[in-house]
Order: sequence, then structure tokens, then C-alpha cells
Amino acid sequence: MRKIRLALCDDHTLFRVGMATLLGQIQDFELVLEAANGQELIDRAARKMPDVVLLDLQMPVMDGTATADYFRETYPLVKIIILTMHDEDRMVLHLLEKGVSGYLLKDADADEVEKAIRKVMDDGVYLNDFVSRAMLRRMTSKSNSPTKPTSAFYNSKILLSDREKEVLSLLCDGLSTNEISEKVFLSPRTVEGHRLRILEKTGTKNTAGMVAYAFRNNLV
Repeated sequence: MRKIRLALCDDHTLFRVGMATLLGQIQDFELVLEAANGQELIDRAARKMPDVVLLDLQMPVMDGTATADYFRETYPLVKIIILTMHDEDRMVLHLLEKGVSGYLLKDADADEVEKAIRKVMDDGVYLNDFVSRAMLRRMTSKSNSPTKPTSAFYNSKILLSDREKEVLSLLCDGLSTNEISEKVFLSPRTVEGHRLRILEKTGTKNTAGMVAYAFRNNLV
């Protein structure tokens, strides 16, 4: 059984120790490295490349945002899950658009952390209720603006087909490729093709970024 290789990056030692203990209790998880800041993580990652990084935002030397940028550019296959106390809607969407795969608050329970790790490994993205509410709040805020367009899809700088709109909407609901395939009666390969075209049209790096883009630009 191949284990999921994890990295944990947080400058609070007590938090790291507690999280490492929790992760160590899961049979198919392997914590391959811990770091107190982004630079330390980068320096060590090449020797022990993780599948998933659990990343704090506010750290000395190199913060989480800069670290996420580096990983998205240098190691795009590594999944990034933000694990932080920062709960601002703007920050959530900003980081998702940058290409992180999930956003958790530090008061999340151990079961949700495990679920998020497995979800990003299987589907590339984990959108929990907190993230969904943040997206909806941003969308509602834009909707109340006097400059709201009459038709988001029509006025958007990108043009999506009806099928692409449908697939995007279901991705925003948190459905996986296989779940969408069953719902709209298309093969998983066809659904994946639509997803890739939406990524290209929106200029986003992964599904999480695409979903954040969709909410920010009133595409759903």
C-alpha cells in the first residue's frame, strides 16, 4: 500500500507536534518532513518530496502565500492545503485562485483534516462548508453592487458553452469528475475534457482556482 506523503509547515512548535501526532495515527499517511517556515520547507522538500503540504500562512522568513506560489510554479503536482487562523473571505478566494487545493481553519477537527487530504489526492480539490460560504458571501456582495451585469456569462470576458457552464456549476458544488459523469450522463473522459477547457479559458491552475474564479466573476 502506497502511503500519502505529507509535509507540515507551521512556525508554532506545539501545533506541529499535535498535528504530527494526529497524522501519525493514520495508517496510510506518512509525515515525511516538518518545517517552521516556507524557506525551510523548500530547502528540504527536494530531498523528501511530499504529495500534500499542510501550510500555515503567517510565518517568519517566508510566509505561506509566497511558499504556495513557489510550489505551484516549481512543483505543480504537489497539493497545497492551507491550515490557518485567517478566515477572511478575500484571503480564501485569493489563495484558491493561486492554485491551492484546500483551505482549512486550525479549529477543524482531525476527521476533516484527514478527509481534506484524501479529497485533494483523489479529486485535486477540497471545498468545505467554510470555503463555500466564503464564496457565496463574495458572490452576494458582488450581486448587490450597482454595476452587477445582467448576464454573468454573457458579459464575462470568457465564453463558456452550455455544457461547460453545467460542468463548472457541478464542480462548484464539490462534485468529482466521476460524480459529474453519472449526473450528466457523460463519460469521465468527456467531463475531464470540459474541465480542462474551462481551466484554459479561465486561465486558472487547478479546479480550486477555477471554482474561486467562477465565484469571483459571477459565473455561477
